[in-house]
Amino acid sequence: MEILLNRLRAILDDKGLVTASSEAEPYLTESRGRYRSEASVIARPVDTDQVAAIVHACSDEKVSLVPQGGNTGLCGGAVAGARQLILSLERLDRVRDLDLANNTITVESGCILANLQQQALSANRYFPLSLGAEGSCQIGGNLATNAGGVNVLRYGNAREQVLGIEAVMPSGEVLSDLNGLRKNNTGYDLKQLLIGSEGTLGIITAAVLKLYPYPDHNATALVALRDLDASIELLQTVSHGSNGSLSSFELLPGLGMQFACQHIPDCNNPLDDSHDWYVLLSLQGSGAALGLDAMLQTLLALALEKGVIVDAIVASNETQAERLWRLRGGIVEAQRFEGGSIKHDISVKVSLVPEFIHRAVDAVKDRLPGIRPCPFGHVGDGNIHFNLSQPLEMDTQEYLSLWAEMNQIVFDIVADLGGSFSAEHGIGMLKLEEMQRYKDPVSVNLMQSLKKAIDPDSLFNPGKVLP
Repeated sequence: MEILLNRLRAILDDKGLVTASSEAEPYLTESRGRYRSEASVIARPVDTDQVAAIVHACSDEKVSLVPQGGNTGLCGGAVAGARQLILSLERLDRVRDLDLANNTITVESGCILANLQQQALSANRYFPLSLGAEGSCQIGGNLATNAGGVNVLRYGNAREQVLGIEAVMPSGEVLSDLNGLRKNNTGYDLKQLLIGSEGTLGIITAAVLKLYPYPDHNATALVALRDLDASIELLQTVSHGSNGSLSSFELLPGLGMQFACQHIPDCNNPLDDSHDWYVLLSLQGSGAALGLDAMLQTLLALALEKGVIVDAIVASNETQAERLWRLRGGIVEAQRFEGGSIKHDISVKVSLVPEFIHRAVDAVKDRLPGIRPCPFGHVGDGNIHFNLSQPLEMDTQEYLSLWAEMNQIVFDIVADLGGSFSAEHGIGMLKLEEMQRYKDPVSVNLMQSLKKAIDPDSLFNPGKVLP
């Protein structure tokens, strides 16, 4: 390792190498606390050439490396062992180009998502990727995990926002595909191979991203559903009647609302009565797309008349809309105050979301009476965060020891419904067993073959994604 350190010192500036334990701490702690990196060296390059030079040095010295962005991942994908190097992309944070006529922005991988959103806003454009960690996550990590978020229903996952990629490959060569073309039918779409690969095939250093007209108006409502099945009826009503303006459609459980209002400041249920299920939805429009409030009021009146919903409130201004969205974030934050939480990030066909929740809730309650299911999330695209809070009187560690068993109960149901055990959080180290158990073996073999062909020495993020 000392030879590698000397080579790194020759490549990097004074701020480019972290070896002191006190400075290394932010890079070693995984966000959920389930894993901890043991690496003693963190490299912080400032440009793509330095990344390539580091890769060459690691290859020569047979030291594997773990790319790291904002270190906000939830599956251990950026965790490094004692003999591995953490390669932080945080200093690659420049905006290289803003092309308003092409509606694109070219940014380096260390750009924080919220800063990217602000850069787009300053040009009266909109970058739609939005998720809870946007104040600290970086676009390189977002692309490496194919992040989702609350706007997938209208705009798609992270991969749908990308027109070009620059990446350093395990050979040390730089794949440069930053042309920003919307049509380019010249063979394999290599950028899509790297997006979602969690740094196992290449290190993304820059990307050309799509921008959209900035939404002039948002119409947001919190509605109380007749029952869980009504969520799909409401989705169809609003989707078909909103002229393509539906951007978010989030399922909120009554228990989660209770948690948020009890534990999180500024979280209050604006409806008069408590209900078992709610939906938080938003319409977005720009330019000539006016009258969204009236459109939403009409659609909700129709749903009320049909008995699909039993109550609703439409935000009358931006402040009220933010308060409603605060409830969505509050559900995530509040669960930690209710003891241990076993979490799942699954997806099924949108039409099967109610069936999945009914079956999974019954199954986990049969196994552990008193468990408190808190399913919430992106019902509009079939992605549910099926989180399970511990029984009130149970010891937390005893409860968390059931994690693997609860996983199998939930994921067996997901598999039976043709769904995915990982919708938007990735695989990392956390879900390797599930990859072995549930993923089509032909798919796994193909991925392993690709990994071997591109990274024969397993230099990039070994032990992640593939069993």
